[in-house]
Parts: sequence; C-alpha cells; structure tokens
Amino acid sequence: MVMLLSPLDRKLLRDLERLWAQALAIALVIASGVALLIMALTTIEALEQTTNAYYERYGFADVFAEVTRAPEGLSKDAAALEGVKAVETRIVRLATLDLPDFEEPATARVVSLPERGEARLNRLVLRAGRLPGSGHEEEAVLLETFAQAHGLRPGDSLSVILNGVRRDLRVVGLALSPEFVYVIAPGGLMPDDLRFGVIWMGRDALAAAYDMKEAFNELSLTLLRGADPQSVIAPLDRLLSPYGGAGAYGREDQTSNWFLQNEIDQQKNMAGILPAIFLAVAAFLTQMVMSRIIATERSEIGLLKAFGYSDLAVGWHYAKMVLAIGLIGVAIGFVAGSWLGHFNTQLYAEFYHFPFLLYRPGAESYAIAALVSLAAALGGSLLAVRKAATLPPAEAMRPPAPPVFRRTRVSGTAAARFLDEPSRMIARRIIRWPLRALASATGIALSLAVLFLALQWTDAIDKIIEENFFRAQRQDATLALVEKQEARSINDLAALPGVLSLETALSVSGRISKGPVSRRQAIMGLSPDARLSPVYDVKRGVIAPPPEGILLSTMLAGILGVEPGGQVYLEVLEGRRPAALMTVTGVFESYIDAPIYMEARALSRFLGESPQVNLAQLRIDDAEKAAFFEAVKETPMISAVSFRSATIASFRATVGETIYIFVTFFAVFSCTLAFGVVYNSVRIALSERARELATLRVLGFTRLEIAYVLLGEIGIITVLSLPLGVAAGIGLAWYISKKFATELFRVPLVINDATLGISAAAIIATALVCALLVRRRLDRLDLIAVLKTRE
Repeated sequence: MVMLLSPLDRKLLRDLERLWAQALAIALVIASGVALLIMALTTIEALEQTTNAYYERYGFADVFAEVTRAPEGLSKDAAALEGVKAVETRIVRLATLDLPDFEEPATARVVSLPERGEARLNRLVLRAGRLPGSGHEEEAVLLETFAQAHGLRPGDSLSVILNGVRRDLRVVGLALSPEFVYVIAPGGLMPDDLRFGVIWMGRDALAAAYDMKEAFNELSLTLLRGADPQSVIAPLDRLLSPYGGAGAYGREDQTSNWFLQNEIDQQKNMAGILPAIFLAVAAFLTQMVMSRIIATERSEIGLLKAFGYSDLAVGWHYAKMVLAIGLIGVAIGFVAGSWLGHFNTQLYAEFYHFPFLLYRPGAESYAIAALVSLAAALGGSLLAVRKAATLPPAEAMRPPAPPVFRRTRVSGTAAARFLDEPSRMIARRIIRWPLRALASATGIALSLAVLFLALQWTDAIDKIIEENFFRAQRQDATLALVEKQEARSINDLAALPGVLSLETALSVSGRISKGPVSRRQAIMGLSPDARLSPVYDVKRGVIAPPPEGILLSTMLAGILGVEPGGQVYLEVLEGRRPAALMTVTGVFESYIDAPIYMEARALSRFLGESPQVNLAQLRIDDAEKAAFFEAVKETPMISAVSFRSATIASFRATVGETIYIFVTFFAVFSCTLAFGVVYNSVRIALSERARELATLRVLGFTRLEIAYVLLGEIGIITVLSLPLGVAAGIGLAWYISKKFATELFRVPLVINDATLGISAAAIIATALVCALLVRRRLDRLDLIAVLKTRE
C-alpha cells in the first residue's frame, strides 16, 4: 500500500507521524468546535422533530381561549368561523390538593374530559391505567410526572377541594399531554412536580362541581392548513366577549409551548456563537503551526521544486496536511458531538415531558459541522500554504536571512543588567518576535475567556436568585384567589395560623402594543407601600408604582420600542375589557419575566371597578407552618398557593443543574483550547531551537537552565495573556448576556474576583502540564544528532 503512494504522500505520512502530538493538539481544538456545533444542531433537530411529531399525533390545538362561562351552543358558532377545522370545549379550574405524603398544600389544574370517547384535541397519552369511565365522577387521571413525584399509581386515592368542597378521587390512569410538555403553576417560573400537577376528570363531574352544566370556560381550536391564527383570533374574541372572554391566543403564546420554543431559540443562539470561537482558534493554530513548519522546511521545498514539482503540487501537499489534521478533528468531534447531543437531548427530556424522544440526527448537521471546521482550518493556513507554493527554488535552497541583532534601549537599562543570561535570552526572543508572542498570547487569552464565560454563568445564577428571590420577593407564600374579592374581605386571610403580615395585589390578563408589536402580559396592581413583593429594580432597588400610567421592564420596553414618556396601547382581556393609551412613566431592570405594573387604585379605576384583589402575599411564622398548611387546604377562596422557598429550590434544581453540566463541558473544552495553543507553541519553539539548546548544553548549561530558556518564554507569554484573557472574557460574557436575553430570563454580567482567579489558575495549570510534557522530551534530546543537523 505504501509503495502505491506518491513520494509527496509518503512524506506527508512521515510528517504526520513526526508531528503527531502537535497535530493531535490542533485536532482536539477542531474537535471541540465540531462537537459543540453538532451538539447544538442535533439537539435542535431532535427537539423540533419530537415536538412536531408529538403535537401532530395527539392533536395539539392551534388557538386557545378562556371565558368566564359560555353556553355549549357557542361552540357551533366558533366552528363556523372561517379557517377553523375543529373545536372542543371543556371546563378547567385550579384546585387545592391534600396529599397524604405531603404536608404542604399542592395545586392542580383540573381539566375535563369528554364523558364518551376520546378528546378530539389535546389528546392524552396514557402511560398507565385507563381513562375515567362514563358516570364515574370519582375517577381521575393524573399527570405522570406529578404522580411519580408523590408515588401515586392507578388504584390510589387523593383529596381535592373543588369549589370549596372536598372530594376523594380514585386514580385510574397516568398520562402525558402535548398541552403540558413544560408544566408550571400559574405565575410560576420553573416546574415543581411536588407542588403542581394536572388532573383530568369526566366532564359531568366538573360541571356539577362548578355549576357548568351545558357550559364551558375554555375553548380549543385547530385550523385548516394555511389558515392564519390572527384572522381567527379577532372574530373569536368578538364572539366570546359577552361571556367574559379573556382574549384568545395562538399556539406560540401557549405557556408550555412558549417555554419550549424559547429553549430551542437559545440552542440556535449557542450554535451560532460558541462553536465559532473554537473554530476561530483552530484556524489561528493551524496558521501558526503551518507557517513555522514551512519555515523549517525551506530546503525541502527547494529540493521538491528542483526535482520538478509544481507550485500547485507543493501547495496541495501542505494543504493535505491541514486537511488530514482537520479530518482527525472532525472524526473526534463527530463521536463527541453525537454523544453530547444525545446527552443534551436526554437532559431536556427530564424538564420537557415527551412520551417519546426522536434523536435521529440527519446528515445535514454533520455535513455543516465538517464543512465549517475544514473551511476554518484551510482558511487559517491559506497564507502559509500560499507562501510554500510560491517560494522560488533558489531562495528556498538558501537558509533564511538571519535576524538583525543590535543593541536596543532596553538592553542598556538597569533592569536588563539585573537579568541573568538565560533570562536575557528569553526577553530578547519575545522582543525580537513580538507578533509571534502576541499570537500565542491571544490563543491562551481566548481559552481563558471561554472558561471565564462558563464559570461566570454560575455566578449569574446566584445573582438572579439573590436579586429576584431575596431582594425583590420577601414573602413566604403567595395565595391566588378563586375570584377577585373586595380588598377588605381579604383580611380574613390574616387570621390564618402563623400569618405575621399580609399584603394584597391585583393581577389581570392584558395585552400591550405599540404599532404592529404586541405582547400578552399580566398587569399587576400594587399598593404604593408594598414591601413583601414590590416593584424592584436591580439597579435602584424598590420603587413605588406611579399614581398614573404604567411601569415597564426594560426588556418589554425594548421589545415595544418605547421609552419613558412614550405611550402604548393597553387592553385588559377580562371583565369589561377596557382599553386605552397609557403613558409609560418609567422602566425598571429585572432578570426574570417582563411584567407591567400599575398602582392598585389606578388599575381599579382603569377596570371601572371598586378596589379588588386576587393575590395575597404573606409572611409566615416558621413554627406555625404546619397549622398554616392545614388551614389553607380548608379555605375555599384559595385556588393556588406557592412558596418562595420551594420556588428557589426548584429554580436551583432546574436551571442550576443544567448550568453546572454545561460549565463542566466548557471547562474541558477551554482547557483543551489552552493545551492546543501552549503545547504547539512550545513544541515549535523546541524544533526551531533544538540546535541552539544543544549548543548551550555542550557549553555547560544544565538541563534545568535550558528548560528555563525554552519554557520561560511560554511562561511569560502565559502570564502576559492573563489580563488580555480577563478583558476578552468580560467582553465575551457581556456579549453572550445580551445575545441570550429573552422575555423570560436575562443573564446578568457578574464579574467575580474568585471566578477570575479560578479561570486564570486553570489556564496556568494547563500550561504547566504542557511544559512538563515538553520538558520530558527536552531531557531526552540527542545532543549529537541535533548538532550534526545541517542548518
């Protein structure tokens, strides 16, 4: 086989064997970029394929609408709207649960099922048991993840408070639903399977409990292919308005789907940014290595051309070396990326509840990763390869002109005289080849920047928790009421066991718009002296809601393109549905959600109602919590309850776990990046200076001294790269925080001295490992063979 290869190909194999460690270091950097790109692309592909298949197979609706109470016959009018394919009505309520294994009160969304047959839309995926039987009002199906969290199985029982009446239900089945891929409580941020779930019951049972016979309060629609949801939503709103319609909305605004699509968008952002960093460094590394390899092979290039090889043949020879290294990196990246993509998809499956997971990455993702990475490697080596191809034979046969050595101002300084001779050698090499030193420092700095970016995420999560859950929210529990109540009647909740203080608020569903841009968003009415859950600006602290106008988060103001003093159109999507132009009196910065705030009395005036509330914020005595839990379970006016401590725990478990996994990935990748840069820099320096170092050994220098001469240079470059890496890391973290900002989360830029120190220490440790590897090679240097080598 070897005999069939051309002389240049045999030379290529010998070169790769000789330079295997350097080639592998470059290949690992390329593999890191390829793995990250494949992980992101295959995860996106898997999530989109799984979501689309799940939605289509189980009839996920295109449009949703909520009403206070509407007659069943209205569904025929909805079905007659242009573009509507199918309509299904149901009864949906929030209820409090009393679970034998759980001291706290849990909350469930109770959803009706048709008495006969299967639902047409949002069909259940039975995972165990069966659906409730017709006429069996005590039978129920539980969301599988909620049941698993409490150890409930078909045949078990639980108590639920429906419209103030305790009912004992028997579990007959466990299920999943395309409507609840991501399950969070109303107003919640993170899934909490212990405290919130979904219960499906027969339609007749819920109709009797809530006096909804021949009536409904939720409507779901699917549309004909090609129909525009907005063209259906407008007439549907007009149809439902007399019955307390809260504003229909499309699939894109449905809570579960919104969270899921938001995560897919985040993956797309990552696919476009982070792999590019690694591939850019791979291009830089390839250029650095190839230019210096070609510089050491000048005479070989001259001989090749003297024997008749064309410029194209010589250029293609070195290009094939780059391609060979790139293909090794691509192969490693394919394996690592496939594993990471599958792992990443499985990780998402823990938070997004699918009955099946389609991880069938197509060839397109791998082709994109391979082409981009090989193009980066070839692009990086283009100048070096071109130089080899165009080098005239006569010039190539001559040794390169030696550098001009002259006394500089620096050499005459007191600091220079203070240095010993080995230290002067190091300083002179850095000063005489500053661009080479800068290139190495830049590569090391980029690896530090990536590591700081990863570690900074954990600091950002801690910052979000501190600002949002300790400074902005100071209540222990939040109670949601079944219906709006007069403010004075809510004082009964102050008599619950253990309540130390109580504040009230009003939350209504609304739509805010400016020009063509609009958003559905809750409008919160707060008291000017609210302290338990006030309007909180992460830069200014607590601010009071204005007596007139509205306060917007900076995220929502940016989306709408409005500044303080500007006007927006605000519409309430419930009750009398008032709408008017509102002045934005101010904006505030928050890390979570994009809320709208008004002063409570101003909101009541806007609604045309007397002051009412539907939320209560409470501080609770820890010693009385057990009694408080029991009292809440027996209070009919409460539809849902959430606890701050549980929200924090859920946030840490959901976001924190994911972040820590990705921090580990990027820590490994960034150290690989640093290893590739440092190892190649030192190995090339060794190959260039082998004769010089051997001469120093013959002249009496010890092994330690020549190691100092060789490795001291990269040590100084590494130290000099640290401030550059810190600056690059802060800039990169700032860019990522802006790029990854969504309506749900904004990742703050947190510059923590300890994180910077850990990042720098990790890069220094990586450089030391490289130094030790090269030091072993230096100790085995064959002095006789090196000194016999022709210049």
